[in-house]
Amino acid sequence: MILVVDMNFKRDSLGVYEFVAPILAIAEEIENCVVRHYLEVTQEDIRNCNKIILSGTALKDNVTLSQPDKFEWMKDCGKSILGICAGMQTIGVVFGARLEKCWEIGMVQVSTLRANPLFSSSFKAYALHNYSVQLSPQFDALAESATCIQAIKHKRKEIYGVLFHPEVRNKEIIQRFVNAL
Repeated sequence: MILVVDMNFKRDSLGVYEFVAPILAIAEEIENCVVRHYLEVTQEDIRNCNKIILSGTALKDNVTLSQPDKFEWMKDCGKSILGICAGMQTIGVVFGARLEKCWEIGMVQVSTLRANPLFSSSFKAYALHNYSVQLSPQFDALAESATCIQAIKHKRKEIYGVLFHPEVRNKEIIQRFVNAL
């Protein structure tokens, strides 16, 4: 089972339709999913899932970035995690990275920097964000655009983050995460 974490500022917000539902549409073709709002994730949810996907949020929804304590479970859960947009930013903050302004809306060219199981070479992706992360020592940059880091991976754990939105374009990245890790 895949645990999809709704990162929107409140449970059942309109952001669910934009950021969570498209992830479910892709992942549920491969494996059963359960959705929990980030404030409702329990140890049992984490124990019962195989993998975890953290959704993105609206541009002005940065609430999870000021609540890293709600995500401390990521450090020791032992599960493969994929953070999308706000999910990547939150992963970065939890692991000590600083955020930096990086405003991108629309299609961006992404260049792969390191081999990884999710994507390769250069590709176009849909971006919708205000911030990127400056890497902490625990992470490697996997990809970048002309203006910021677009993807990261923890050096020792199967924790990935992508700043762009593969649920909009590049759904194969979510499929590869569900199938491969």
